[in-house]
Amino acid sequence: MRLWPRLLNHIVAALLPLFLTCAVAFAEDQAKLDELFTRLKAAGEEEAGRIETEIWIEWSKSGSPAMDLLLQRGRDAMELGDSLQAIEHFTAIIDHAPDFAEAWNARATAYYMTGEFGPSIADIGKVLTLNPRHFGALSGLGMILEESGKPDRALEAYKAALAIHPHLQGAVEAVERLETQEEGQEL
Repeated sequence: MRLWPRLLNHIVAALLPLFLTCAVAFAEDQAKLDELFTRLKAAGEEEAGRIETEIWIEWSKSGSPAMDLLLQRGRDAMELGDSLQAIEHFTAIIDHAPDFAEAWNARATAYYMTGEFGPSIADIGKVLTLNPRHFGALSGLGMILEESGKPDRALEAYKAALAIHPHLQGAVEAVERLETQEEGQEL
């Protein structure tokens, strides 16, 4: 029985450098994202597009080559119009890496593409819990709310996305469209 505590000490000692490396990498990733979001707020429209791309690249890093491959396979399936296959790939990622927000976001998009708004909204909720700055998820929520006949709530979602990413093209256009509709109704 005395061997057990010593064995645990050796295991912890062996794994500690790995845990510390992961913690440092996570902190570096967060610092990079913080810097990108700061730049995004101040950027002009053209520069904002480049920064947005950098943010999406960072969000797409799961930390696991296997999960990254599944994410790419799911995205490829969506590009080919096979949303059901995409959902399977994204669900596999979520099963193994439930804290990977981009897998939830990708599955929310795939559900949206199949017209399954309920599961899409549920996944968007998880994305925003894991990553409150996810302007893509907020914009997607706006699209669903707008298509569901809830323009006031859609407008709120789009404006929340724009508070994070002031040049998010789809959201800018949606806000203009919905505000114009709202003004037309007041007359």
